[in-house]
Amino acid sequence: MKIREAKLDDAAGIAKVHVDCWRTSYQNIMPNDYLEILSYEQRTELWIKNISREGNNVFVAEDDEGQIVGFTDGGIRENNNVENSGNLTTIYILETYQGIGIGKKLLQKLFAACEKLQFSTIFVEVLENNKSKNFYEAVGAELLQSDKVRIAGTDINLLVYQWRDFSRILSSN
Repeated sequence: MKIREAKLDDAAGIAKVHVDCWRTSYQNIMPNDYLEILSYEQRTELWIKNISREGNNVFVAEDDEGQIVGFTDGGIRENNNVENSGNLTTIYILETYQGIGIGKKLLQKLFAACEKLQFSTIFVEVLENNKSKNFYEAVGAELLQSDKVRIAGTDINLLVYQWRDFSRILSSN
């Protein structure tokens, strides 16, 4: 497994993982008709912008054949009220590659980049019914707050987690 910084050429591969992960991760959380209309093409355009955006860090995980099987991005927190803080905006790993340490390796790369930016806190938002919240808790994130959000006509609890200490992630293998 190779973890590296994303290039513009990776946008389509990231988009495929993004859409496929939404369809598995948010099944029974989000309306199926919403998940079915997700588009690889639209997400490719989004990822071209995200990879190009200054202050944003995008990393990919490739399998032995060079196929993108996971990714993460984050950086400057757009609506930031906390000094020296950033966001883990997304982390997605194809279901068949989950549970083998790829998530930790992706976080290590992202948190090392955030540390260089002198962030002392990193936030992540996750839907309450998404099992990835267990991953965040396992790697040291602390629950900060819960808010109600409306997505695709459905009211959902949105949890906000934070890391104030990156050493647990940066030192894990």
